[in-house]
Amino acid sequence: MFRMSWDPVQFITWKDMSVIASPNGDSRGPDKKEFDPQSLSTKPVLVSSQRRARKVEGGIFFPKPENAVTIALSSRVLFRTETEQKVFEQRGVEEYIQYQVEHENEPFTPGPAFSFVKALEEVNTRLRELYPESEELFDIVLVTYNHATVGVRLINTINHHNLFIERFCMTGGSSPIGYLKAWQTNLYLSADAEKVREALAEGIAAATMFMSDKLTEVSEKQLRVAFDGDAVLFSDESERIFKSHGLDGFFQHERDNEDILLDRGPLKDFLASLGKLQKKFYAKGHRLDCPIRTYLVTARSAASSGIRALKTLRAWGLETDEALFLAGAPKGPMLEKIRPHIYFDDQMFHVEGAAEMGTVAAHVPYGIAQKHQQQKSSNSGK
Repeated sequence: MFRMSWDPVQFITWKDMSVIASPNGDSRGPDKKEFDPQSLSTKPVLVSSQRRARKVEGGIFFPKPENAVTIALSSRVLFRTETEQKVFEQRGVEEYIQYQVEHENEPFTPGPAFSFVKALEEVNTRLRELYPESEELFDIVLVTYNHATVGVRLINTINHHNLFIERFCMTGGSSPIGYLKAWQTNLYLSADAEKVREALAEGIAAATMFMSDKLTEVSEKQLRVAFDGDAVLFSDESERIFKSHGLDGFFQHERDNEDILLDRGPLKDFLASLGKLQKKFYAKGHRLDCPIRTYLVTARSAASSGIRALKTLRAWGLETDEALFLAGAPKGPMLEKIRPHIYFDDQMFHVEGAAEMGTVAAHVPYGIAQKHQQQKSSNSGK
């Protein structure tokens, strides 16, 4: 039976994950090697002393924050750091720092955001080919509470995995929220739910990441991002109606307000940022093979309540490549077919269902559903 820890830093071990074969053949050819979970063993692997070659020759390495789509990630979602976290909790900060220094030539293994970051870099490669001088790129910032001394191991790990991450914020235990605003962050991903709520309160799109107990293989050539609708792309207005008036009241409310736009949700601007980059590919004739693909995966039903969602997106000048109106059906099986690099939802029930099917899911703690989840959790503990 699937279990997800409410402590997001307690990720399942990679060596215990199973990989699901691709049903649509889009990310695996006849000669492609099967993904081997053992290749991500937690056994120490020494970092090569040879510095990696730069992946980009010429062009702009460091786009200005106002031009880039900035993705800020904590080190605990990009890499697996459970062992180090235990050292910190059990022995204190001084021994934790010493431990990191002693192991700084042992790279961390990939965490839940790793494949997402690799997909962002693939998009950047394509953008640089089409627009060599453009600063409209994904810019990845690593945000960590770590002391600067630990940065050596993080840099070694980034070079070991050949990631193009040059911007760091090592806050030494201080809150990173002010730095996120300075970077004009478009999306913040963290294992710390409290810091995610702080970011959302400051108007920064943010989500808490979780790891499932099995790993679905994702595309290496196309970034796929899936969104829930209410309380993610849209406000929680309709969710509030459903909670207070039931399903019939919700349907009536949607019919009465079909031509009234929904208010924006916390990740609306991030979808807009993805759409802006998509249009750069469309302008060069790459709509059909665009390396970014977006999905709306909502519990709304199409005829009864879906039209308002679609009209709202259209009025905003936004679109998703695919829209799935599930009318209350489980989202996990649909996400298993989509194989997104990340899926955003405001309800832990759906996050757990997605993770159970092998999807890397992220929780957006926003809206009325959070109060109901807290009440349910409180009652279950009595």
